[in-house]
Amino acid sequence: MATGSADSPATLYGPVSLVLGVLALLTAVFAGFIGIAFPLLFGSLAVTFALLGLGRKLNRRQCFTGLVLGSLSVLYPIVATAFVTA
Repeated sequence: MATGSADSPATLYGPVSLVLGVLALLTAVFAGFIGIAFPLLFGSLAVTFALLGLGRKLNRRQCFTGLVLGSLSVLYPIVATAFVTA
């Protein structure tokens, strides 16, 4: 049985982070209708998988994009809520 970086589940950190980052950003845009729980959940998962992928140095572009999108989607509802309540 051959094991290597191509067979490792860690190779999925980049694509999963990217998909979750895009979903998080889309749900953050509609946070007024669906609440802020989904952007926070998807965004934090995207950031977690991105950091795991960057730590293993696999699919770095996808991980970095997922990290940026996940971070934006976590910060956007928090900042928007702060401005609305102030």
